[in-house]
Amino acid sequence: MPIFHTADKVRLYFKDWGDGAPVVFLHAYALTSDAWDYQMAFLSQNGLRCIAYDRRGHGRSDHPGHGYDYDTLADDLAALISHLDLRGVMLVGHSMGAGEIARYLSRHGSSKIGRTVMVSPITPFMLRTIDNPGGLDPAIFDQVVELIVADYPNALRQFASSFWGDGGQVSPDMKEWVYQMGLQTSLIAASSCIRANWQTDFRADLTAFNVPTLVIQGNRDLILPLEQSGQPTAGSVPDSRLEIYEGTGHGLPLIERTKLSCDLLRFATS
Repeated sequence: MPIFHTADKVRLYFKDWGDGAPVVFLHAYALTSDAWDYQMAFLSQNGLRCIAYDRRGHGRSDHPGHGYDYDTLADDLAALISHLDLRGVMLVGHSMGAGEIARYLSRHGSSKIGRTVMVSPITPFMLRTIDNPGGLDPAIFDQVVELIVADYPNALRQFASSFWGDGGQVSPDMKEWVYQMGLQTSLIAASSCIRANWQTDFRADLTAFNVPTLVIQGNRDLILPLEQSGQPTAGSVPDSRLEIYEGTGHGLPLIERTKLSCDLLRFATS
């Protein structure tokens, strides 16, 4: 099983398909690298090298009791890029994965990065504060953590309806596959990553972007509303473009499998 080691000696599983210019995929909260299989299969068959890894605490990677802050997660991404000696990388992040991209660029710079794609991004800042009055009530996030700690499998089932939304049709088998991915996330990772997602302010990180960036989001995203995530993210990142998928929810890599794959290929080769 292919693995690499992080700076704090955590072993992370990764997959590496195809040859050509490298594309590194970062998955959403409580999923695994398998969530990118459709895009990786398509792009690797069209001349690109596709790499994805399971975040610490998720899937086949180690499940340590620490390291679920975005500084550490960005350093994990840097460890992968160093391990494989990648250059000119296109980073593609979904939801939480987009936050890892933002923190990576502000923390490690863009010398090894050619372009970025933010899909249904957690950025720029979801929490309501004095200087972010449009954010969400902190009490909502406390309730989510309580649900996870009380009964994580049941909490995953409840989150699923928001993940899929009312846009796009997926089979019951697809939904069960994604649910099983979620069950591979440790309880400490699930609760800690929720806190990191809502408490991390990425507004300063977005100013570190200096490569072409594509932001993609559905206009029926029930987890991260377009007007609170994709739109302000694209508005804050220089040299970025926002593409809105009409009638689609949060889980774009699985709901809009073919469309997203084609859009990524077009952007990678443009």
